[in-house]
Amino acid sequence: MPRDLADVFHYFLPETGTEAEPTQELLGGSPERRPARSDEIGVTRPVPAAVPPPLPILGVPIGSRDVLRAALAWNLTIETARLGASAVILAPAVDATSPLWPAPGAGPLGTELILSSATNLADLHHAAAETAARRAARARRGGIVFVRIPPDWLEEGDPETNPFRWLLLLTSANRRDLDEAFAMAETVVASNPVAEVGVTIHGVTTIDEARRGFETLSRRVQRRLGLDLSSYGLLVDDLDVYRAIAAQRPIGLAHPQAPAARALMDVARLLYEDARSRVLG
Repeated sequence: MPRDLADVFHYFLPETGTEAEPTQELLGGSPERRPARSDEIGVTRPVPAAVPPPLPILGVPIGSRDVLRAALAWNLTIETARLGASAVILAPAVDATSPLWPAPGAGPLGTELILSSATNLADLHHAAAETAARRAARARRGGIVFVRIPPDWLEEGDPETNPFRWLLLLTSANRRDLDEAFAMAETVVASNPVAEVGVTIHGVTTIDEARRGFETLSRRVQRRLGLDLSSYGLLVDDLDVYRAIAAQRPIGLAHPQAPAARALMDVARLLYEDARSRVLG
């Protein structure tokens, strides 16, 4: 669902189907008169608990050395949890010795970083699907399974073999990054023609900068690929982002009043609302 970047204007305002019932014929007897069996009299049969739908899976292409975008994805996971949702991030086990993530395992606010032994897209999605089902069983308010997708797994895979249907591209508004985002969108469409792709513009200082960047990319993608991008807002360029990364602390917990923290919360809210609509719809 396309969104408007005006949703985040306030960051730049000064602050200072159910199953069918079995038929009577299968139960035995006519609808009008089927005598109760002796073992049915006075017995209350337990109603099976409904199995909750799995959490939505959001693929985020992030390079193996892209510390900034990995930090943004991790912080979006934290902010999603702050909204009361279940939020985890799944990454390939090759990330175990990389500087992209904090230590695997339980994180703040019930989040979790999970490393998977997957070596290809199909296995990575399978691991994500298992995580999505497991987490859904104890998620009262839904949530998201964020997945770090190595870009080369998308680029080197066979055509139309990408099982990820919902993806988020993180890009700045400069020309080189927009070109890279277009190339990634092209790869995604080639590997999964029905994929839904959203974009968050990061590292901007004004709403106009973010709008121009998104509109430039969106027009190009629509014209060349026939794909309508969704906007998931923007993330501001803020020194607190780099301070939090250096300290390996979530931005929203280390600097909760910083513009970057409030922008992360807004983007997380847009993603969470979209995730809920996918389950409820």
